[in-house]
Amino acid sequence: MTLEEEVFQIGKQLEKIVGQDKGAMDPVAARDLLKKLKDLPITLECLQKTRIGMSVNTLRKKSDNGDVQTMAKSLIKSWKKLLPEKSSEKDSKQDNNKPPSNEKSSRSTSPALSTKSDSSETSSLEKKITSFPPATVTKDSVRDKCREMIQNSLNVTEGFEAIMSAEEAASRCENCIFEEFKDTNVKYKQRIRSRVNNLRDPKNPMLKVRLLGGEITPERFATMSSEEMACDELKKLRQEFTKEGIKEAQMAKNAGTETSLFKCGKCGQRKTTYNQLQTRSADEPMTTFVYCMNCGNRWKFC
Repeated sequence: MTLEEEVFQIGKQLEKIVGQDKGAMDPVAARDLLKKLKDLPITLECLQKTRIGMSVNTLRKKSDNGDVQTMAKSLIKSWKKLLPEKSSEKDSKQDNNKPPSNEKSSRSTSPALSTKSDSSETSSLEKKITSFPPATVTKDSVRDKCREMIQNSLNVTEGFEAIMSAEEAASRCENCIFEEFKDTNVKYKQRIRSRVNNLRDPKNPMLKVRLLGGEITPERFATMSSEEMACDELKKLRQEFTKEGIKEAQMAKNAGTETSLFKCGKCGQRKTTYNQLQTRSADEPMTTFVYCMNCGNRWKFC
């Protein structure tokens, strides 16, 4: 198993712990996982690919255990030393410690050029590194636009204390979708569009709160179905429609269409009737309810 695969597996386990309620979180398991991360030789490239820093930082904010918070803070501090900003600071310190003769010669040659180059380097670093761990650079205008759309859809009301920023959530969500389809094709764009539409739905304001609050991880949000993203009111309405459809199918035992296409799992006979009802969303296929006229067995065929 490679280093990235091992870190990625630990990240999944951390996300499961973070997804639980505060009272149900296991601090012992969290400490064990943090100890494993501390012993691994994690590099900056590994941080960028696995996004393990996001999971550790989310655990630090959500956990009430002091040991877990301390271990998570120490890990993040040690990983921050891998950022290229540190190397630029060391270079600047070394330049300041040079002999005076070199300083005079450098000042006499081109002080304006040196200050401009230093400022340009620091500004470029600031643009690349906006969060920890630094987000992976896509170099793809389509992906950058999709991340921007998700980020702009994550505006929440003031006073809400978010565990992660909108930029982090959008970056992780888009990256998960891209890793699934391996391209910015039609399916990729449809998945992005469905996330954005559900986040912008004024009837479902709790979706973005659950995402930024840590109840839903960006990776899970990237693969959620329309039923899972729906608001509680719409979920209850769909459940009522399903119950009503099942009741109607059960009441109409012999009123359905007779067919021999279905085989009863109890008696093995093919003397059956069936009814079709729309129990899910409009874009989903109808549900078929089958009734065995021989033994009275009823079942649902999807």
